[in-house]
Amino acid sequence: MSTNSTPTFQVLVIGAGFGGIGTGVALRRSGIENFLIIEKWHKVGGTWNANTYPGVAVDVPSPIYNFSFQQRSHWSRFFAPGKEIQRYAEEVVDRQGLRGKLRLGCGATEARFDEAADLWRVRTTDGDEITARFLVSAVGALEQPKPPAIPGIDGYSGRLMHTARWDHSYDYSGKRVAVIGTGATALQVIPQLAAKVEQLTVFQRTAIWVAPKLDFPMGALSNKALDFPPTQQAVRFLGNVAVNAFLGLGLALSNYPRLTSAVLGTGEAALKAYLFTQIRDPELRRALTPTYRLGCKRPSISNAYFRTYTQPHVELVTNPIEKFTTDGIATEDGTLREFDMVVTATGFQVMDKGATPPYPVYGCGGIELGEFWDQNKYQAYEGVSVPAFPNMFHIFGPYGYAPGSVIPLIEATAAHSARAIKETVRRGATRVEIRQEPHDEYFTRMYARNKNTYLFKQGCADSRTYYINYQGDGPAFRATTQAGMYWSNRHFPLDHYRYTTTRPAVLESVAHADTSRALIPHP
Repeated sequence: MSTNSTPTFQVLVIGAGFGGIGTGVALRRSGIENFLIIEKWHKVGGTWNANTYPGVAVDVPSPIYNFSFQQRSHWSRFFAPGKEIQRYAEEVVDRQGLRGKLRLGCGATEARFDEAADLWRVRTTDGDEITARFLVSAVGALEQPKPPAIPGIDGYSGRLMHTARWDHSYDYSGKRVAVIGTGATALQVIPQLAAKVEQLTVFQRTAIWVAPKLDFPMGALSNKALDFPPTQQAVRFLGNVAVNAFLGLGLALSNYPRLTSAVLGTGEAALKAYLFTQIRDPELRRALTPTYRLGCKRPSISNAYFRTYTQPHVELVTNPIEKFTTDGIATEDGTLREFDMVVTATGFQVMDKGATPPYPVYGCGGIELGEFWDQNKYQAYEGVSVPAFPNMFHIFGPYGYAPGSVIPLIEATAAHSARAIKETVRRGATRVEIRQEPHDEYFTRMYARNKNTYLFKQGCADSRTYYINYQGDGPAFRATTQAGMYWSNRHFPLDHYRYTTTRPAVLESVAHADTSRALIPHP
């Protein structure tokens, strides 16, 4: 391997979704200009470019689903459709001067740290190798579709598609269609399909908590009000507080079990009352009522989902699926249903081996990141940095996300990454690595906090929540408020990192420093 310590770029960012865009802005604000953002798709927007299924829309209010440094004041609806969110991503790229920093249609296939030169070598889908001093992984958590593990699925002869890989060339009008899954995505797509198909069958494993969606067109008056910066900032602040409370308050309050139980109980009663107003058939209502606590899974919002099941051509099936057949799906009660099209709304591989990130990453001593996490549990200091993987930062790393809008997470971890990179450059160093002690302290603390939440005490594992991964842990979130996430990522002690410089006489000693402690004991 070459020992040339002069990389092509100072920073390489992988992913041009909101995470990569936010990272680019944070780098520029830190005075760092020599960076490149690569993206496997031919457009920016990440999740909002990949997910184009009918009915896709943001599930937090549009006025708060935007960056603090570029708040958008004109939206078509209070909960904007996905194409509008993707268009906003394009607007940010242009206004923040990032267009020239992009290489679209170029994904990563492998990343390897060159210990002799203190730089990252990244192989791409176009066969190129890009070298960079620092690497930022901004591949989103909702990136890799999770297909259902159902026998016979490969032998199904009809049209099969995952919601994150929607084929718009297929006309499903008047067809017999099945949807597998009843999560947040299915909740959006099911009413849209029901409006056009001849027969819609929904296979439900786990019911979902649903709240009414306070949606409405954003007319000239409301958009004009948002043109006034103080109003816009106030709406964004209060909206983020409300969303954080709705999605993450119970997790943050888990050290107060009685208070948590009271909050969750009140919420459950309200959502059951809403379900009652939508579904009067007691048997159907019972089937659509979750058997797990509110908050085990990310709750969602809809005004149309429940009423869709009252239509005569829509069937809810709760009997478990046994297998796919050539023409349809057989359930364990012996019933065989035939379909022209099957939609798998089965979510994403969140904190799964081989999916976070979806390419191999080799750190010091040849340690592969996915293997390391598989053997030692998912872990990262503030959700950003991992020992033995110098000069690398994560935007959506383990124990980084305080549930709520994802935008504050991106701004927090992007600021963290840029701050550490800027300090490394200021010191004239070529390597920055999180020290073992602060990393372990953070991991141990977050691991204990997460295990103390109701997710692990009230049967949430049975809800099949993506908050709990295949290891039985909860690395997809941190049990704190978003305010805590915001503060700690911007004010961590700079000496929590180690800064070193490659020198020819000591290349070997520097390259292999402190990797002996890379395997971290389980807490």
